[in-house]
Amino acid sequence: MNRIEFIIVIAIILFVAFVLGWFAHWLVARFSQVTSADLNELESLAKALHDAEETRDQAIAYLQHREAELTGQLSQTEAELRAAMDGLREARHETEELRVYIERMNRAED
Repeated sequence: MNRIEFIIVIAIILFVAFVLGWFAHWLVARFSQVTSADLNELESLAKALHDAEETRDQAIAYLQHREAELTGQLSQTEAELRAAMDGLREARHETEELRVYIERMNRAED
């Protein structure tokens, strides 16, 4: 093989490589091409995601408000319970004192 034949063979190999590369690029571009329907679907998905995030934020805000409200009610109920228990304790103590007083009075009469 002389020098000219070698150059021709290398040129053919390079041309075939170029054609195969170009064909591969064309195939990739053809199959990865984004259609307007895909763009519309992507846009609708983005809108749905945005709406879902907004709904989630509203739900979190509502739950935080409700939690604060219930915590306030719980604190108020606990305070009322403590007051009722203190009143009950005083009433029991008073009842016991009255019972002792009545027993003393009954013994004194006997």
